[in-house]
Amino acid sequence: MEHFMHRFFSGLLYLAFAFVLLGPSLAHAQVTRTWVSGVGDDVNPCSRTAPCKTFAGAISKTAAGGEINCLDSGAYGTVTITKSIAIYCEGGVAGILNSGTNGIVINDSASGAPGTAVVYLEGLDINGAGTTPGLSGIRFMSGASLHVKNTRIRDQLSAPGHGIAFVPTTTARLIVENVTISNTGSGASGAAISVNPGAAVSATALISKSHFHRGNFGVVGDSSGGATGLNIVVKDTVANGFTNTGFLTTGSNIGMLVNDSAATASGTGFSASAGTTIRVGSSIITANSTSVSGNVLSYGDNRINGNGVDAIPAAVPGGSH
Repeated sequence: MEHFMHRFFSGLLYLAFAFVLLGPSLAHAQVTRTWVSGVGDDVNPCSRTAPCKTFAGAISKTAAGGEINCLDSGAYGTVTITKSIAIYCEGGVAGILNSGTNGIVINDSASGAPGTAVVYLEGLDINGAGTTPGLSGIRFMSGASLHVKNTRIRDQLSAPGHGIAFVPTTTARLIVENVTISNTGSGASGAAISVNPGAAVSATALISKSHFHRGNFGVVGDSSGGATGLNIVVKDTVANGFTNTGFLTTGSNIGMLVNDSAATASGTGFSASAGTTIRVGSSIITANSTSVSGNVLSYGDNRINGNGVDAIPAAVPGGSH
C-alpha cells in the first residue's frame, strides 16, 4: 500500500508540474474556428461563448486554414494577415475604420512558404473616413489568392487611395464578387480596384456583380512594374463617376475582357494603352466625356451613345465564337 501511495502522489506531482509548464501553451493553442463580438474581449479564447473583440486579437488564436466568424455588429479593427484564413461576417455590420492606414493587409512573404496563403473576406464594411482618410481598404502583397465578397469599401483618399490594391510579388489570383467601392483616389492616383503585379509576376483577376462609384479610376490593370502577364475579366459590373477612366489598362502584356457591364459619367469609359487590349461586349458606355480610347475592341453588341465624343471601337477580330 505504501508503494502504491508513493506512485500515486508521484503521478499527481508530475501532472501538476506538466500543467505549470504547458498550461500557458495550451491556453494559447490555435483553433480552426474563432469568434468576435462587439462586446467581446481580446483576452478571451475567441470561442463562441467567450469571443474576442477584434480581428487582430482573433487571428493570432486561429490556425492557418481556419476562419473567424462575427457573432454580431462591431468595430473589429484593422488586421494584417500572414497565412491562409477566412473572415466570414454576414450576421451584422463588421466594421473596419482605417483612418491613416490600410484596412486589411495580406502578406505571407515572411512565412516559410510565401505565395501560398489563400484568403477569403466576406461581409465587411471598410471605412477610411477620418481626419486622415484611409490609404487602401484592402492591400494584397503576397499570397496565392484573395477572394472578396459582399463587402463595402469607401472613402480611401490618402495616396494611393485604392479600394482594393492587388500588388502581388508572386503569381496570384483576385476574385471579387458583389463588392461596392466608392470615393477613392488622391491626386492623380487611386482606383476602386488596382491590379498591379510586381516584376516578373503574372496575375489574374475576376470581378463580377460589383459597383464602383466616384474617384479617379474604376478598374485598373497596370503592368508598368514589369509584370510578365495580367488577365482581367469583368462581368455585370458598373464603373460610374470617375474623373479619369472607368476601365483602364496600362503597360504591356495585359488583356481585359468586360461583358454585361457599364462605364458611365466618367472622363473616359474605356482606355487601353499600346501593348494592352480591352475587349468589350454587351455593355453600356454613356455620359462620359469620351467613350473609348486606345486599343479597345468591341464584339459589336454594345450600347454607345450620349458621350461627349462617341468614339466607336474597332471590332474584335473574328468576333464572338
